[in-house]
Amino acid sequence: MSIDRRRFVSSAVLSGVGTTLSGSNAACGAVLALPAPAIREAADGFRFCLNTSTIREPKLGIQKEVEIAGAAGYDGIEPWIPTLREFVSGGGKLSDLSKQIADAGLTVESAIGFAQWIVDDEKRRMEALEEAKRDMDMLREIGGTRIAAPPVGAHQGDSPKIELQVVTERFRALLEIGDQTGVVPQLEVWGFSQNLSRLGEVMYVVGESGHPKACLLLDIYHLYRGGSDFTGLDLMSDHALQVFHVNDYPATPSHEKMNDSDRVYPGDGIAPMSQILKAIGGNGRSIVLSLELFNRDYWKQDPREVAKTGLAKMKAAVEKASQDKA
Repeated sequence: MSIDRRRFVSSAVLSGVGTTLSGSNAACGAVLALPAPAIREAADGFRFCLNTSTIREPKLGIQKEVEIAGAAGYDGIEPWIPTLREFVSGGGKLSDLSKQIADAGLTVESAIGFAQWIVDDEKRRMEALEEAKRDMDMLREIGGTRIAAPPVGAHQGDSPKIELQVVTERFRALLEIGDQTGVVPQLEVWGFSQNLSRLGEVMYVVGESGHPKACLLLDIYHLYRGGSDFTGLDLMSDHALQVFHVNDYPATPSHEKMNDSDRVYPGDGIAPMSQILKAIGGNGRSIVLSLELFNRDYWKQDPREVAKTGLAKMKAAVEKASQDKA
């Protein structure tokens, strides 16, 4: 591990692990009566983000999710586009939500969308680009600058295998929509997908897109699920990876049989967390670590406690990586 990388990971620990986690024992339906924290800064190091899938099942709504993320001490939040749509369709104002997010000391680091930009059907694909633009416009109103671009619609087992150069052209079209909106699509690897299931595949598409803002959205579980080796993370440039989904996986079932609900807190499984964090950190980077879990047992628990536990375990993993020898 280089001196710069050690310095990087150590700075992340010093700025993160010492943060006091605060919460409330009040019922989830009550408004958190906590003072709004200031925006949390991270010059060089990891920023910690809550992907709202982690506390999704109670169906709290985006406002409660923001309250929980802010109270737990996260730096950012990664909402799901369907939840934002529900907020708007229910009469919510994006300007009010933007203020709430800022008052909670949070930034919108990314969002999870499901526009089918990759599919073969041209009509569906054109409609998906329009959908993506609407999603990006909505996201921009709350301060978001990135959105996930998974291979949704071409991920089922009966989906045709699409040539990577064709995928590249379609992703380039999505990136150009991003140019219009100011929101960058991040090509997301899905380990269970018929298309874009491996690290090498998404790296090819981003590298061949010819777009200066092309970047990846990677995930510990999905890399393992798709059979990719984590050593490939050493090839990431400073720009190529900006948000990284953090989770862990158990020893069983095998990676071919694993599904989303098998994900566990970082450090509670067998993923080589220190190797992964050292590979994506260092060299003056500021990487967003976003906790993305779909664990049904966690969904049954108090979402405040789940959010706090997940943040503490992410920070502990970063601290351990700083202490482990290269």
